[in-house]
Amino acid sequence: MSTATLSRLPDLIALAEEGSSEKRRALLRELTEHFFGSPARTETEDKLYGAVLAKLADDMETAVRAELSARFATTADAPHSLIRRLANDEASVAGAVLSQSPVLTDEDLLGVVRSHGQDHLRAVSARPSVSEAVSEVIVERGDDETLGTLLRNDGARLSRKASEAAVERAKVNPALHEATVSRATLPPDLLNDMYFVVEARLRNQILEQNARMDPALLDSALAAGRARIATDDGALPADYSECLAYVEELKAAGQLTPQMLARFLRSGGRTAFLIALAQLSDIDFHTARQIVERRELDALAVVCKAADLDRALFLTYAVVLLNDDGDAMAKAHSYARMYADLSREAALRTLRFWRMRRGAQAA
Repeated sequence: MSTATLSRLPDLIALAEEGSSEKRRALLRELTEHFFGSPARTETEDKLYGAVLAKLADDMETAVRAELSARFATTADAPHSLIRRLANDEASVAGAVLSQSPVLTDEDLLGVVRSHGQDHLRAVSARPSVSEAVSEVIVERGDDETLGTLLRNDGARLSRKASEAAVERAKVNPALHEATVSRATLPPDLLNDMYFVVEARLRNQILEQNARMDPALLDSALAAGRARIATDDGALPADYSECLAYVEELKAAGQLTPQMLARFLRSGGRTAFLIALAQLSDIDFHTARQIVERRELDALAVVCKAADLDRALFLTYAVVLLNDDGDAMAKAHSYARMYADLSREAALRTLRFWRMRRGAQAA
């Protein structure tokens, strides 16, 4: 700090008690200019600057405080007491320092996200780096808009617990689907949990990410997923036991073939078809039922491709499932083209996540 500035500082501090709003505003600006013009400051001087600037800011109108916040937001050596004061101001003032200031500690940020509203939480969610502890509170307290901001921020770290909570919320809100599926650090099993709720474009994105997945990470991802899967996915149909016995009989006789599945469909044997599909593809009955009852033909394509069935057989399944749709053939051929483009490797990796349910039920 220059000698001139150092000699002036005590006078400036004394003027902080000045009652005139106009004079205090001028003093605030002068002190700010002195701060930025004095790169070499002692710790004591920094504390004085912080205390006086924070005191002056208390009595300034919102626009002046917002200007102060913007001026100090990216300053690495800004007075901590001032930045903390601004971070707890109203949202239009706090936003700049909450989203950018490197001075704020995790303790400071936790205090903000635990006690302030959504505008404050969104500003923190947009920081270049957000710790797991802070993210966890944001996932818990933030609304869906805030959660979307956090999920789109690659610098925000989410714990396993927070990621699971975020995905459960995203499943029921289409506005969060893209942010969730596109999140680079989302655990693979949670990514695949999104498959059945997102649109076709995002389903393809999931399949592409599965195809690129490091095989060494696949087993650990599957293990993490099994730990959270419920063992009861819903009631079984009334004819389940009868159909299961019949399918098991066919299997024992070596007659459980992909062609037999088509016969089940054509004859209206929906439960037998589902049981056979589940057994041939090694997925659980409830996942198979979800695919068929919702006419998830892209998901059916994954199952058939993983089982290495030829496209003609998949097309047969698709046409029968769409038999009451006036545009069935055109739709089926559209899915058949998708089937041809789908790699078996991507299908196999995707299917392993769906098979987690079967593994959890057997445990």
